[in-house]
Amino acid sequence: MAATTRPTVTLQPMTPEAWEAWRVGSIAAFAADMVRLGGWPAAEAQARATAQLDQILPAGRETPGHEFCAIVAQGGETVGHLWFGPQLGGEPRAAFIWDIAVVAESRGQGYGRAALEALEPVVRGLGYESIGLHVFGDNEVARHLYRSVGYLETEVSMQKRLAQARRGTAIS
Repeated sequence: MAATTRPTVTLQPMTPEAWEAWRVGSIAAFAADMVRLGGWPAAEAQARATAQLDQILPAGRETPGHEFCAIVAQGGETVGHLWFGPQLGGEPRAAFIWDIAVVAESRGQGYGRAALEALEPVVRGLGYESIGLHVFGDNEVARHLYRSVGYLETEVSMQKRLAQARRGTAIS
């Protein structure tokens, strides 16, 4: 049986054009996730996702401390993107992966793992001592990947959707 070669990637700064395409796609994807998981009504999701991104990135691509990277395979092909920066309101020496994704046709080939591994010396060089991230609970593939490269689940939020309650059933 032949040994499989793990891919290597580099993290390269996104071009302004790539950043704008990422921004539009990221807003749409986050809005869709929040609707899918029942967090936001569909009619408000796009506006809420845009407002949240604008709050985190008040200067857009130029917001200090935030890095927007293309994940580039050894052959020069861009296979995904990665946004990291400071963890807001958290540990001061913790970097936070705000967004990471591998393009659909390149998934399952080790590029996500390679990007996470390539990120570690970068954030260490910036003075960070840890890396955090958020993953939606139903994303088992991503959760498995993160666990496999050493990330620990530090908290778990759970929710149960209830059928529409009848009015007047409050506890008295």
